[in-house]
Amino acid sequence: MRNYETLFILHPSLDEEAIKARLEKFAGVIENGGGVVENVDEWGRRKLAYPIQKVNEGYYTLVNFKANTELPKELERVFRITDGVMRFMVVNPEK
Repeated sequence: MRNYETLFILHPSLDEEAIKARLEKFAGVIENGGGVVENVDEWGRRKLAYPIQKVNEGYYTLVNFKANTELPKELERVFRITDGVMRFMVVNPEK
């Protein structure tokens, strides 16, 4: 298994329960795919570097996890189809 980290930005209009539900959903995708979530670091609401669809802030979350090489593709697919996800990035920090 390799180390990965993902940073994603959720839409600021989501309430606390919706944000928690999204975090649990993404952690579930990782765990159901055979991965292990090592750390979830919620940065909270922050100003974006540039507006995305006329929105100036977002809810940032950083997740460190271990997984096989196929899981990041599935996680990116889930990010794309999930409402409220503005931006995301999955990287292997070892490279």
